[in-house]
Parts: sequence; structure tokens; C-alpha cells
Amino acid sequence: MKFTLLLIIYFCLFLDCIIAQTDTSLIKMEEIIITATRTEKQLASVPMPVTLITSTQIAQMGSLRLNEVLQEQTGLAITNDHGQGIQMQGFSSDYTLILIDGEPLIGRTAGTLDLSRLAIGNIKQIEIIKGASSSLYGSEALAGVVNIITYTPKEKKINISTRYGTNQTFDIGVNASIKREKLGINIFMNRYSTAGYDFNPTIFGQTVEPFHNYTLQSKISYDFSSQIKLKIAGRYFFEKQQNNFEINSLSNPLFITAIGRVSDYNFNPTLDINLNSRFKIQLRYYKSRYSASSKQQYLDNNQLFDETDFVQNFSRPEIQFDYLLHDNHTFVGGAGKIWENVAATRYKEQKKFTNSYAFLQHEFNYKKLHLVTGFRFDNHSVYGSQINPKIAIQYELNNKISIRTSLGRGFKAPDFRQLYLNFTNQVAGYSVFGTQEIGFALQNLQNQSQIAQILLNPNEMTDLRPESAWNFNIGLQAKLLKKINFNLNIFRNDVENLIETQVVARKTNGQNVFSYRNINRIFTQGIELDINYTIIKGLNFSTGYQYLEAKDKDVLQKIEDRQVFSRNSVTLNTTRVTKNQYGGLFGRSKNMFNVKIFYENEKKGISANLRAIYRGRYGFGDMDGNLILNNDNEYVAGFWTFNTAIIKNFIKNKIRLQIGIDNLMDYKDEIYQPNIAGRLIWTSINLQF
Repeated sequence: MKFTLLLIIYFCLFLDCIIAQTDTSLIKMEEIIITATRTEKQLASVPMPVTLITSTQIAQMGSLRLNEVLQEQTGLAITNDHGQGIQMQGFSSDYTLILIDGEPLIGRTAGTLDLSRLAIGNIKQIEIIKGASSSLYGSEALAGVVNIITYTPKEKKINISTRYGTNQTFDIGVNASIKREKLGINIFMNRYSTAGYDFNPTIFGQTVEPFHNYTLQSKISYDFSSQIKLKIAGRYFFEKQQNNFEINSLSNPLFITAIGRVSDYNFNPTLDINLNSRFKIQLRYYKSRYSASSKQQYLDNNQLFDETDFVQNFSRPEIQFDYLLHDNHTFVGGAGKIWENVAATRYKEQKKFTNSYAFLQHEFNYKKLHLVTGFRFDNHSVYGSQINPKIAIQYELNNKISIRTSLGRGFKAPDFRQLYLNFTNQVAGYSVFGTQEIGFALQNLQNQSQIAQILLNPNEMTDLRPESAWNFNIGLQAKLLKKINFNLNIFRNDVENLIETQVVARKTNGQNVFSYRNINRIFTQGIELDINYTIIKGLNFSTGYQYLEAKDKDVLQKIEDRQVFSRNSVTLNTTRVTKNQYGGLFGRSKNMFNVKIFYENEKKGISANLRAIYRGRYGFGDMDGNLILNNDNEYVAGFWTFNTAIIKNFIKNKIRLQIGIDNLMDYKDEIYQPNIAGRLIWTSINLQF
């Protein structure tokens, strides 16, 4: 009843905003530039699929963390596996590179980089580059890149924001900057905490336990002259969470409590040297460290159950040059070296990688044609060398319509886990070994009489090769009737040497021994469509849709050869699987859709929005034993979520009051979508000095 009353009041305010739209004006958008080609460009002139999210859009949504922003964008889906990652063009979260000001975030303990680690209170804009981008960014950019651009201090300003909502979720942030002649300083501080939530109180432990985290980020700039400029950026993050769970059977449960800690920091000095109007050099150094630890104890006697540690270090010096050879020809090139190491409880010793690389890109502009060609060479200490080229073309048919196409190669190197992991789950009894450990580890298990059957000779398992993909995009941009922006993109990715988990042996306890190998050839393909329509001044409607197919080529061949069967669990009848029944890779939605309405009355200082996001059904697992997705009972049903917010500005926009409801219709799925907490009601206050 209380929620119904609140909802009625809220939408009365929302409708009042819409009705009072006389003499309103559209949100004033500044001229936007991006760095998708490592050079500053206007958004409309970039010849590849790019989505740009501004700080104004983020503020209107009322989002707090990066995952909340990305989940509302066309073609992106949030996955929940060792943290909340992002799925792009049908690729899992392992294949999307996450950058802050062009530098990579580390800390993928199991492939996923948890996006909820990233507070967004000091973000200027977010750039999403879709498609293989290894020609500029190397490994992990096989699916694309998300680049988070933070504020550079340009004026004296202090911004304080607080938000409180359901589940005792509390966020407070301070973003302060000062600019004095040659010196600029920006400092951002954030604290986020929540009491978590519990979908099943009968089970010991919550679905999401309480936790809190802190973020401290700073950027200092100093202009020695108009030709030489220095920036020093740094970031520190710390999180603490207590987890509770039970093991063994219901008749004899053992209760475990655990304290988990995560921290990461990075340090990034950059020196820009403009030798003249045509030649610029940039020197960068990036250092980052990520650590995660967990101490698990029995609740009744505090004795140690398990303890794990993971520490990753990353350092990289890089030099980049920009050379304007002619008004129509620009060259961008550079080189660098990466030192990376990992020490973990589940690795025998510290593991190290090094990677030397160089890249070169040429941009050609002539009248209506914009052409970008380039490549990157990587020489890795473990997997050898790679060359990844890319070409992108944009042509303006007229001042309203342009077409663009791009072709590029992306790759992803085997990670430390796939090469060096040495892990046995003492509760479940299974073991996982990296390819560099499997031979020795399997021999030890045989000597201990723990192996019942060897299914794959480890001597026949060759060294892992990097996963690689060719990516193709073609699309068009159009401005229709001065009020409609239309953006269409068709994509195709062909992947080879996909690294998958492989059962190598069966233990005497009935559990398996796993390792990794290159086996699969897959493809992803689809269509993305974005339409933005300015209905009247101040009232904007947008919609986005993605159609996706993601399938295994080997499975398709076996189906064509009539070698794949399905057995009905009720009738026990066995039938051949057809291509129409094959649903493709697990965890991918064929259809995703979003609709957004944004309204702003600048004169009255009021704005409001309603956003709807649909994720179509996707496969969750194999139920008939043939290891593929082909039956209706192997899918999670599609679902909608609705988010809304209303803003009132006071005293010339110095004070902003915002009220919002996320997941308005209270969608829940405790099994397959435990990261969706149900309906969240919140309010926030923002003060600007």
C-alpha cells in the first residue's frame, strides 16, 4: 500500500513535468570528442561502431556504479560470474577490455573484471568501442573496449553528492577541483555501503552479504608551457565483505563465515610534448596492483576452513607519437612493454609474463571519405608473436547520411589461470590445472592412487594458442527530418582457437580433473539498431535493439552430419537435433531491447526519465546430456526491468534533488539473476559550489 501511494505521487510529478513542457529547451550538448582511434575526433566522424555516454546522461539516470550504466546500453548485457561483467557482440566478459583514461584495469581472478568496483562520480564520459580493437589495444580487446574518461581539472569546483535507498544502501562522494594558472588538481572520494539482501532466509547466509568500499582518485596537471604538459593520475580502491554459507548435507550442516578483502591501486604519469603544430609525443607510464584475499572459518569454533590470496602486478611504459604529415594524412604510432606477474594461493610460485609491442595507424581524410588503417605487433614471453591489422572506412553520401565499415583482427592471450592454475576443491573433490601444470599434477594424483581413468593424454595437449577473431562491421548513420538520428550496425565475428575447459581424467571419488585446450570455432553475428527522436524541445525518445546469433561451428557440422541427438527425460524417446532446434552458445540472448524517455524543462529546473530494458531468453545449461542448447527447458525466460528518476534543481542548479526507482516492477530471479535485488527506491542530494 505504501509503495502504491508513493508510485502514484511519483508519477503525478512525472506527468506534471511532461505537461509543463511549454517554452522548454533541449539539453544543451557540448561538442563531443572521443579517443576511439587514440586521437581526438568528433563522434560523427569515427568510422567504427561507438557508443558515447556523457556525464549528463549518467546524472539523469542516477547511477552509482559502472555496471548500472552499461546494462542500459544497446547490445550490452550484464553477466554474473565472479562479479558483474559485460557481454558485448555475443562475447563473454573475458573479451572486453576495460580502461580508465586509456589504461587497463586488472584483477580478473576468474576471467571477469567486476564492474561494480568502479564508482562513476568523476566520470566525464564513457566510450564504448564495439568490435575487435587489438590493432590498438592488444589482448582482451577481442570483443571491444570500454574506456572511462575522468575529469581533467579546468576550474575551481566542489561537488558533494549523497544517496540513500533500499537495503540501507548509502553512497557519499566528493569531487573537488582547482585550477590556478599552470596547476590543476582534481580529487574524487567515494564511500559505498549496503546491507545486502536475501532471497531465501531459510538458507544460512544472504544472497548478497553486507559490504562497503572506498574509492580515492586524483589527477594533477601542470603546464610547463604551451608545448609541454604533465598529468599525474592515481586511484585507490578498497572493499571488505563478510560472507556466510553452509556445506555438507542438510542433516549435518557445517556453517562457514568468511572475511573477504579486495584492493587495487594504479599510478599513471603522462607527459605531452608538442614539438610543433604537426608533431606531438606522449610519454606514459602505468603501474597497477590488485589484491584479493579471503579467510574462511568454521562458525562454531573459529578454526580455519580455507584461506586464499591473489596478487597481480602490472607495469607498462609507452611512447606514442602523432604526426600530421599533410592536412589529409595523420599518423599515430607507438611502442611499449608490459611486465605482469601473479602470485596466488592456487599457484605454486609467482608467475610472470612480459610483452613487447608496437602499433601504427594512418588516417586519411578527403572530402567525404575518412579512412583508417593500422596494425599492432605483440611479442609475448609465453605465446609468441601476433600481428593484428584493422581497416575502417566512412563515407558521407550527403550531409545527412553516411555509411561506415570496418574489418579487424582481435586476439586474447591465455591468462595465468589457464596456464598455471593448481586448484583442488576440498569440499566437492574436483581439480583444475593449467596446461603448464597438468602433466606433473596428474602424475602426482596417479602416484597417490586418486585417478580411476585418464580420458585425455596430457602429453597430447599442446601449448595453448591465443584465441583470435576476425571482426566485420557495416552500418549507416542518418539524420532524418532534423529530429531523428538513426544508427544501424551489422556485425560478424569468426573466432578460432577458443579456449575451453576440458575433462582430462576421472578421479576415484567420481569427480573430474579439468584443464584447458584450444578446440572450438565459433561465430557471433547480429544487427544493432539505435533510434533517437526529439519529439519536442526538451522531450526525447530513444530505442535500441540487438538481434544476436552465437553458435559453435563444430556443433553445426555434427548436426548437419546427423550426429547430435536429444533424449526426452519423460518419454525416453531419442531424436536427432536439427539446426532450428540448436540455440547456440549458452548465456546469450537472441533479442535485447531498450526504450527510454527523457524530459527536461530547463526553465523550471525539472527533468524526469523512464527507461525500460528487455533481455530475451537465454540458455543456462544442458538438461538432456548432449552438451548443447536445444530444448525449451534449458532456457531462462526473457524479462523486463524498468527504471525511473525525477530531478529538481534549485538555486541556479547548485542544488539537485533526485528521487528514483530501479526495477520498478520488482522483477526477481534468485537462481539465474541473483544480482537483480528487486525494487530499489532511493533519493539523492547533490550540492555544487
